[in-house]
This record gives sequence, C-alpha cells and structure tokens, in this order.
Amino acid sequence: MSDTASSPSTVTPHWPARAIVTSGQPYGNKDLHFGHISGVFVPADFYARFLRDRIGARNVAFISATDCYGSPIMEGYRKKVETEGYAGTIEDYVGENHARQAQALAAYDISLDMFAGSAIEPEKHAHDALTAEIITRLHERGFLRLRQTKQFYDPEAKTFLNGRQVRGTCPVENCKSEKAYADECDLGHQFEPEDLIKPVSQLTGCTPELRPVSNWYFDLPAFASFIASEVAREQEDERVRPIVPSTVAEWLMPPTIYVKNKERAAYEAIAAELPAHTTEPVAGKESFALTFADWEARDRAHEQLAAAGIFIRTGKTLLPFRITGNIAWGVKAPVIDGVEGLTTWCWPESLWAPISITAALLEQDAHSGAGRYASDDWRDWWCSPDAAQYQFIGQDNIYFYCVAQPAMWEALGWGLDQSVPVANYHILFMGKKASSSGAVKPPMARDLLDYYTPEQLRAHWLSLDLGAKPVSFSPKPLDPKVRDNPAAVDPVLKESALLTNVFNRLARSCFYGAANACAGMIPAGRPSDEAIAACDAALRDFEVAMYLTNLAGAMHVADDFIRAANKRWSDASKAAKNAGDDDAYVAALRDAFHELKCAALLMHPAVPAGCEKIREHLAIDAERLFSWDNASLTFDELLATMGERPGEHAVVELPPRFDFFERHPSQLKR
Repeated sequence: MSDTASSPSTVTPHWPARAIVTSGQPYGNKDLHFGHISGVFVPADFYARFLRDRIGARNVAFISATDCYGSPIMEGYRKKVETEGYAGTIEDYVGENHARQAQALAAYDISLDMFAGSAIEPEKHAHDALTAEIITRLHERGFLRLRQTKQFYDPEAKTFLNGRQVRGTCPVENCKSEKAYADECDLGHQFEPEDLIKPVSQLTGCTPELRPVSNWYFDLPAFASFIASEVAREQEDERVRPIVPSTVAEWLMPPTIYVKNKERAAYEAIAAELPAHTTEPVAGKESFALTFADWEARDRAHEQLAAAGIFIRTGKTLLPFRITGNIAWGVKAPVIDGVEGLTTWCWPESLWAPISITAALLEQDAHSGAGRYASDDWRDWWCSPDAAQYQFIGQDNIYFYCVAQPAMWEALGWGLDQSVPVANYHILFMGKKASSSGAVKPPMARDLLDYYTPEQLRAHWLSLDLGAKPVSFSPKPLDPKVRDNPAAVDPVLKESALLTNVFNRLARSCFYGAANACAGMIPAGRPSDEAIAACDAALRDFEVAMYLTNLAGAMHVADDFIRAANKRWSDASKAAKNAGDDDAYVAALRDAFHELKCAALLMHPAVPAGCEKIREHLAIDAERLFSWDNASLTFDELLATMGERPGEHAVVELPPRFDFFERHPSQLKR
C-alpha cells in the first residue's frame, strides 16, 4: 500500500457518485454460521450504511445472493435425501436454505437492497441471460478454448463425480491442506484433477478413475501482464489491503514443478526428454524446482514425471480458468461450435452474479416506478468512471475476485470497472479455524443471539481488525474453560460497554437535561469551539478511515470520541451544578447535544437500531440527521433547514431509565 494509507492526515477521500457493495455469496446448502455474518456481511453492511449516509441512499446498492449452483449444493442435497429422506426437489432445497439465510441476515440487521438467489427469481432470469451473453462474448473475442481434461469417475457407482464428491491432499507446494476436492482445496488453491494426491470417492470410498471430458476454459495466462499491472495498481491504491496484491503476486510465478531431492537420480534419467526448463534448489526445502516457459510445457513434464513414478508438487501459476462443467445442476451454458450439454461452473458465474443481481434489482425498480436508485441501467453502476464497487470477500477467495475476475472483466471489453476488493483474514473460533465441514464446528449465527444482542456482536466484530490479521472470536458462554467462572471477563462485551454504558449515558443526559433545563427543547446557540473542534476532528478521521477501508480504525475513532464527549459533559455539568450556574449547565448541554448528533452519525452504520432510537427522540428525519452533508452543522443550522427557529424544537420525552442500547436478557443481574 502507499504511504498515505498509514498517514491519514495526508489522505483526501474521493467518493464515487454511485457505489455497489457486495458480500461473498454463501452456498445454498447450509444456514449461515457466525463466520459468514462476522467476516463478510457485517463489515459490508457497515460500509453500505456509511455510503448511504455519505453519498445518498439512492446512489448505493448493497447486494448479495445465495449461490445456488454447483457441486457443494448437489452433494448437500444428495446427503439430505439419503440420510434424512428429504422428499423435495433440489430447487426446494436451495429455496429453503435461502429463506433461512435471509432470516439470519435480517436478525443481524443486514440492510441488503436485494438478497437474491442465482436459481431463484427475480435474479434467475437475469442471471441466465447474462451468463449466456458473457460466455458467448468471451468466445467471440477469442478468449475461450475447448480443452479435453480428465474428470473423476467412480467405477463402483458408475458415475462421474462432481468436485465435492472427491477428497484428497492438495498438490500445491507448501499447502498442507488434506481437505482438497477435485480441482480446488479449502484454502482456494487451484489445480488440475490429475494433480490431486490420494483421491477418494465420497460416494463409495474407492479410488476414482480419471476419464476425459471437454469443457470451455478462459485463457487466463494471456492476461499475465494485465494482472501484473493490477498488482501495481493495488499496491498504490490506499484503499486496498496489502493481503490482496501480495496474494495475487503469488499467482504470477512462472510454471514450476517441485521434485524431492531423493528423486534426483530418477529425474536425471529422463531430464533430457522433458520440455526445456531450468533447475535450482529450493532454499530450506529438501527439493529442487523445475521452471518452464509456460503452463503447457509444465503439464507435459508433469505427465512424463508421473509416468516415471516420480512424486511431485506444483507451484502456483496462471492456468486456464474453467468456465463450464459437466454436472447437471448449473446454469446451462450456450451451445458454441456445436458443443452442447454443458453447464456453467459455479465459480465464474458467481463472479458475474453481482451484475445480474444489480440488473434484477434495477429492473424491479423501473417496473415499480419507485425511483429508488439514481439510475436503472446496471452499466451506470459497473462501467461508469464515476461509480465504484466494493467487494467484501474472505482471504480464501482472493484468487477468484482479484485474479480471474479482473482478467475476465478486461477480456469482455465492456469497460467494467476494476473493483475495490475488501479482503478479510479468517475469523477464528476459540483460536482455531472453524468450518461447517471441518473438525471445529462454528456456532450458527442465529444461536449466538441466545447470548448477545445483534448490536453487541456487530460492534465487537467490527473492532477485530480482520483486515490486518486473523483474529479469534471467543465468546465466554461457549468457552468451556471460563463459561462457569463468574470472575472471567467476556471479551465480546468490551465494545458493548461503550454502547450500554457510555453512549447510553451521553444520550440519556441530553434528553433528561433538555427536559429539566430547557422545557424539553434542544438548547439554542452555538456550541463551544472545543465541542465543534472535537466533532470536526472525529468526522475527518472517521471518514478517512472508512475511505481506507480501515473499519476497525473507524470504530476506534468513534469509541474515543464518544468516551471523550461523555467525559466533557460529565465534567462540565458537574462543575455547573456545583457552582449553581444555570447558564453554564445549558452551555454544557448544548455541547453535549452537538456531540450526540456527531456520535449518532458515526455509529449509525455500526449499530443502526440504537442510533435510530436516538433520531426518533430527537424528532428529526433520518435523511437529514444521518446525512454527511449536514455533519458539521450545529443544531441551530440543522433546524433552520427544517424551517424551525433555534430553541423551539421539542425532543420526544424519554421514559425513566430508558436504554438506547440494551443488554441481552442473559446479561442482566437476577
């Protein structure tokens, strides 16, 4: 990243006229566990809500979908039918999972403009049409190649196996994953099926055979120079986290095969027969590397080495990116050059799914006449130089969104803007990587609401700084080591204290103070220079942090500001009361109201429900109070835009001991 990323004072945010915000699409074979919500949806929602406040709601579309197609869904459906006697169709299966996912998102106040499904209307028709258009265009522009490759076949079950029906060990050098599928491991590494180590059929447990199939592949290696330029751009883009260009750069390595030193004699016996290559030892490893001019030469050498019984691993490099597949459950691929009966592989179609969701959303808006959005043409959101796309993803998916997607966007020649990828590291559970299909099972998102409020969890997850490192989520009620220890602190409630104690206290003080000292009115007059300066500084630092996609940094700015504002109020109001100075008390109250307005604006994207309660009691409409166009206005100036005179705006009376931010019932003393 550029130096400005670490020096906020030198950064001047430049916001787009229109913005798309996306979050990674969960597979349609499961409900959402906490990692889906905490690692992707909550950060994306935070950013989308901020952008609505910053550039206007009609200029922001926050979208996601259930990823309905592909082998994970087929395998999940098969198991449900076989083990549970499920009688529904596969369409029923994904539809039911989609509904559960939507319910979980709603429970966490995720404000998607559309949560669609690639096999569910209204997106389905738009997605099917766009898929056919993209594949046809890539072929017409000369970037698709028909390749004959090998697919696993179970000789006992007498059927081809989809990607999730084969398990083995990842063949990519330095990867230790033993949870690899036919052509991709759980860490996102791509490889050819024949490279998978120790494959096992998940249907019968036998060793599957490899049989030839034909599919269309995108010529990703042809875009090596373009991808290298993208790496350089991302390194200079202060909004892009360092993990993105560093990960993308790994895929630009030359085609390489790694051979154990103990196989040296066997290698030398056939070295002259291999395609031209260079060799060199690998530092710190008991192996040496063979480097080839291109991936095709590497693959020919791979076959020769395998035929000689030499065990190898391959390095990361750009390989043709598969576009179609041979499983039945997928978007039908168009017939090209007489090749028919293929479906679209789920990964490429999930990359352009956000575009089809946008098209479906805007088509719906146009037909309804609602006019919710600044434009009903998807190209104005994806191809216009004054628009931007913020794609929130996990680190496992950087290859797809930051290697394959940019190259395909360039190949299409539509002027598609290269997005701002916002990549998060893994959120761990009790210090370990959790996966619904792994040994450590993550809690389901909805189950956490038995112990915490949505706002407590949102605030905690946003503070974890997943953009910088993997972080553990360790809720006390689920930790057998401390859950029964009353003296043990729950780390999840650290941020909650800001809400339930400090922010609550500041907000209550304003409303109770107005009732006691100003006849229930917001006090008139200009706040002190100190209060105005504190607000202006917090607004500036928060906006810069958000521009830099430093979400934890933005939360830190808001936290510091609210604590300082509450202390200023406490000190000033006590001093005024002790001196019996009513004017000084009203002046302190005026400052507190100004700082409350600022605090509500900053925290609105993070904890919207509580901030909406503050707005309701201020009796000011949301578009006015939460607009950054009004961020620096005093209450006198803001009320003037409503046609009201200073000192005459009544707030809504606050009941005794009212909480804008509540504790979960399980946290209350009994």
